[in-house]
Amino acid sequence: MSEILDRINAPGDVKLLNRDELDELCSELRVLLVNRVSANGGHLASNLGVVELAVTLHRVFDSPKDKIIWDVGHQSYVHKILTGRREQFPSLRQYQGLSGFPDRDESHHDVFTTGHGGTSISAALGMALTRDLERGDHHVVAVIGDGCLTCGMTYEALNHAGHLGTRLIVVLNDNGMSISPTVGAVARRLNVVRTNRGYMQAKQKTSRLLSFLPGGKKVQWVLHRLKEGVKALVMPTMIWEQLGFTYLGPIDGHNIAELETALTQARNYHKPVIVHVITRKGKGYKPAEDNPTRFHGVSPKGERSGITPAYSEIFARTVGGFLRDNPRLVVISAAMVEGNSLSSLVKEFPRRIYDVGISEQHAVTLAAGLASQGFIPIVAIYSTFLQRAFDQVLHDVCLPDLPVIFALDRSGIVGEDGKTHQGIFDLSYLNLMPNMIVCAPKDENELQNLLYTALNAESPMAIRYPRGRGTGVPLATELHQLSIGKAEIIKQGKDLVIIGIGSTVMPALEATGQLALRGIDATVINARFAKPLDKELILDAVNHIKRVVIVEENVLSGGFGAAVLELLGKAGISDVKVKRLGIPDEFVTHGKQDFLRSIYRLDAQGIARECVDFLAQVQA
Repeated sequence: MSEILDRINAPGDVKLLNRDELDELCSELRVLLVNRVSANGGHLASNLGVVELAVTLHRVFDSPKDKIIWDVGHQSYVHKILTGRREQFPSLRQYQGLSGFPDRDESHHDVFTTGHGGTSISAALGMALTRDLERGDHHVVAVIGDGCLTCGMTYEALNHAGHLGTRLIVVLNDNGMSISPTVGAVARRLNVVRTNRGYMQAKQKTSRLLSFLPGGKKVQWVLHRLKEGVKALVMPTMIWEQLGFTYLGPIDGHNIAELETALTQARNYHKPVIVHVITRKGKGYKPAEDNPTRFHGVSPKGERSGITPAYSEIFARTVGGFLRDNPRLVVISAAMVEGNSLSSLVKEFPRRIYDVGISEQHAVTLAAGLASQGFIPIVAIYSTFLQRAFDQVLHDVCLPDLPVIFALDRSGIVGEDGKTHQGIFDLSYLNLMPNMIVCAPKDENELQNLLYTALNAESPMAIRYPRGRGTGVPLATELHQLSIGKAEIIKQGKDLVIIGIGSTVMPALEATGQLALRGIDATVINARFAKPLDKELILDAVNHIKRVVIVEENVLSGGFGAAVLELLGKAGISDVKVKRLGIPDEFVTHGKQDFLRSIYRLDAQGIARECVDFLAQVQA
């Protein structure tokens, strides 16, 4: 029974609690987090680590008048609960329920929609400047994890904020992790503080002891000055102060009294302030404390695990073989070693797999530099995160035509992570780039063969594949070089042509069984390549049948279907009836993958239904 939590209906309610009640509230919040995230799936360890921080932020500040921006946003569950969404929390990450990230459309307490890392300080500075221009008096707080200190954008914002000197509070939630342990020189420097917990403990004990001794206050002042000198040598204060920020910390992020004192002090400054908070990811739930990487994101209870490997596992297994055979192959990940299933390979090839942190722009241009010197780089990255490096792909890879391989995991509909994470734009933004080869496998074997083909492509090549498990086909032991730009007919028919790519091919093939029951005999083409298209095969099929349905798990604007229509236009073919299935001009909300695919009619049943309706229209 959550006696204290049931009394929290708005953020101001936490201001009314005494110390004992606050401790009980934090315990109740952790129980709710573990129970609900275990049931729904989501980000568990990161939210367990910020319970006290979220509570204290809402004690010290007045949301939504004061603006609190959570970065990356996956650590905002407690914030949601405390801001009037406790009753809705069981709907977390469910279709039409609460988003797993801050969402301006969901609550006025979510002042900025965040799903990609490193954006909070820039957004917060914009809000602070707006306040100053309008002569307001409210506070603006950016809560950023130390993993986002690997983002170049973070330093751009810090540099500008320090230059302007406007009133801004940045809370650095330092737990040494993004998904996996944070990498980089800044992370090593922060680790001096995080691992030296004795510093904070000794500070607290010395202060208590001296308060009881004669002349203790004077001694305490002398020690304070001495401490500040020593602290400047061992603590990461210098970088912040040189950027124009006042540094407060380190603060025990699980001590509400200490947090409240520091945040109140920060609130009273009239310049940029960094509040350095040390937290433990997974705090209060031993399995998550012991393995924060494993519990960063958890799957819902009862979700099938099965024996069919995920596409990411097939990717890693295939690349592992390439690494063993080719010493000039390297792999680059942007803080997604775990998500890309590369963890075991990092141990085997520590000098040839680079985790660059949350810095996708750097990852891509780093790959370009390696490729320019004769190495073969594979950039393993989620589709949604490659968007952050659009210019680097275009300018640094495609313009000089460098053979960088992009392995785009989580392409298409990804499910419960929602609109900030859906990988539904890559066919569109990659197709427009000269020199880029764009492809997608219909199954696990084709993924292996496309990766093998990419090794010798001598041109930029992007391979998109979906989140989740494969189709279950037996894995081939021998890989084959595929002809770039060549499609295949996997079923021949006479009434209709269905052209699919990637994850839509097998549902399209399945749909032909339902169509056959209605007397409709359909051809199915596995396009395999969105760029270059197999002009000969597609035009031949279209000219013979004249009725075409194109299916893609991508936005329709500028996507695969648009490329096929352009092909037909260039060929002067005007007597063909075409229907395109894909994502309309909108962001896709959160929900289970299969359910969302059914909504957009990208599953077998939906494709069959659309084909029947299409034929009825063209034959009317």
